Amino acid sequence: MPVTAADLELAQRLADVAGEAIRPLFRANYALEHKADRSPVTEADRAAEAAMRRLLDAEAPGDGVVGEEYGEKPGVTGRRWVLDPIDGTRSFTAGRAIFGTLIALLEGDWPVLGVIDQPIQRERWVGAAGRPTLLNGAPVRTRACPALDGALLATTSPHLFTGEEVEGYMRLAAAVSGGNLRQGPVYGGDCYNYALVASGHLDVVCETGLALYDFAALAPVVEGAGGRMCDWQGDPLTATSAGQVIALGDPARMDDVLEALHG
Repeated sequence: MPVTAADLELAQRLADVAGEAIRPLFRANYALEHKADRSPVTEADRAAEAAMRRLLDAEAPGDGVVGEEYGEKPGVTGRRWVLDPIDGTRSFTAGRAIFGTLIALLEGDWPVLGVIDQPIQRERWVGAAGRPTLLNGAPVRTRACPALDGALLATTSPHLFTGEEVEGYMRLAAAVSGGNLRQGPVYGGDCYNYALVASGHLDVVCETGLALYDFAALAPVVEGAGGRMCDWQGDPLTATSAGQVIALGDPARMDDVLEALHG
């Protein structure tokens, strides 16, 4: 079933209500807790997801919903909305406006619509299967990357890689920097990095340990702008992907990135 104008309109309204919940709490006083894994969750995370769920209950009651804060609600249509109210909660708590609200629509296991919304800077990327990615209504494109040496690589934190992943990531970081890691990757950014790939400002993002709500919205945005997203084996991202994620502005660099990761 193709993405419809009604789907896109609903996704935009979901981003609107999330932003309305988040903006009053940014750099303000809010409740803060830590989950079992010590990751933070704020009043803004919960308020934004609750607002989106209320809208979905009213407008798409048969669709399933998966959210970071309130879990999964089964549906009956074969479609699921996947919500991350604040991707980058640490940035939110630090007062850095590089977090984002992520909204995805899945048909079966496949992400077919994605929104990356930065509610403070009021930047919104919308991607959908068969449609060009838009930033605030205007088309954006990824940029060409003629060689991996010199490519601009980003990841949220190198500390998130474990075991053999560390070695693979460090090989990739060395490859893009010509061995001079002082001129290496950009750190921080969470979902905002993927939006910057779509807009042609970054070349590669490499991450691991992502949940469905972390990556489902990203693939339609990056791929609708001419890029590619996949796992560390080069396979497309679906609801069953393990959470090792690569985003490329220029798909021609795919073999180079995989060779660096796997040695």
